[in-house]
Amino acid sequence: MVTAAPDSRSGGGPGLAGHASLLHIHASMQEHRVALAFSGGLDTSYCVPRLAERGLAVHTVYVHTGGASAADREAIRRQALAVGAVEHHEVDARAAVFERFVRFLIQGNVLRGEVYPLSVAAERTQQAIGVVEAARKLGAVAVAHGATGAGNDQVRFDIAFRVLAPELEVLTPIREEALTRDGAIAYLESRDLPVPPRAGEYSVNRGLWGTTWGGGWTHDPWAGPPSELLETPENTPASAEHVLAWETGIPVALDGERRDGPALVAALGDLTGSFGIGRNIHLGETVLGIKGRIGFEAGPALLLIAAHRELEKLVLTKWQMFWKDQLGRFYGDRLHEGQYFDPVCRDIEALLASSQDRVSGETRVRLAPGRFHIVGCRSPYSMMDPAIATYGEEHPLWTGEEARAFGRVASIPSSLAARARSGA
Repeated sequence: MVTAAPDSRSGGGPGLAGHASLLHIHASMQEHRVALAFSGGLDTSYCVPRLAERGLAVHTVYVHTGGASAADREAIRRQALAVGAVEHHEVDARAAVFERFVRFLIQGNVLRGEVYPLSVAAERTQQAIGVVEAARKLGAVAVAHGATGAGNDQVRFDIAFRVLAPELEVLTPIREEALTRDGAIAYLESRDLPVPPRAGEYSVNRGLWGTTWGGGWTHDPWAGPPSELLETPENTPASAEHVLAWETGIPVALDGERRDGPALVAALGDLTGSFGIGRNIHLGETVLGIKGRIGFEAGPALLLIAAHRELEKLVLTKWQMFWKDQLGRFYGDRLHEGQYFDPVCRDIEALLASSQDRVSGETRVRLAPGRFHIVGCRSPYSMMDPAIATYGEEHPLWTGEEARAFGRVASIPSSLAARARSGA
């Protein structure tokens, strides 16, 4: 066995040799394949030639989790080959993202910090799963990612790789070299390799569950976003209503047309995007314990979660809602921190699925420039029955005297506490 030699050229950082994830390979190094999680962005574009310099055959793996057009994916393929990939592989994981993650994020009404619908966390875990599957098919000896040492994605990729494929080496050039964006750009330019467009400004991640912006202005909590993020698009359509159909807590149709999960989310994305709905900023805790800030656009996610919650209010008891809120928040935290593989997540998913047995019906939503409202919901399992009582008006199920007695009994715990405090 021999090790890859340290890089002696200038401008590329210390190289991989000497780091914990140093790959031990045979003399015929060109036969040793690495599966690199590839997005087409600056960091992963840097990783291709950097790993190739160590004699590795770099296979780029783009795991399509939504948000990318055919033209976008073709541009990613061209970028991978242009920077030196031996082969480029594409995995369509949109259905897997929806079935494995998104449906539970909807059923759990998961919004981190009550604002952000975890647009990236679920997709990163699925991307890691896709890269491992590709690595095994390729007979790779290693997997790699382009995450930095200061963000959440490194943890999500690392945990998934170590849980699913402990026999594979994990290579992380950007993190191990502590490389800056300017350094990565200079490296590619010095070798006449293409630099992705707008690489020096900020990073953008597009996926099924939303688009996020990181870098640049997000590092200053007082700085505002670029106009393209928060300003309502020009020539927005007139306000309009649409109907979502639900079966056991899963959206299944839009305006009477049945669609699978990814297709329905994409259709909603076209609608909400035209109105500029779902744009916001989230500031919160990162996996590493530091504060982080991102901009995001996630109209379908925010709309579906709001509509689902309103339907749940109609058909679930208050204690079902209460415990779902606690567990949904915890589930989101685990997913955010890359801990999807902890068995507790399967337990919570089982509870969420059980709670959705009667979350079926329709929600009516009204879209307007920059905002939406849930204006109606109905279900065959509705617990709002005017035959029993109408809030604030009639109450045929009980008498006025019974209502008076209820109020008296309901006051007992607080009355006793007040007496104890007063010493009476």
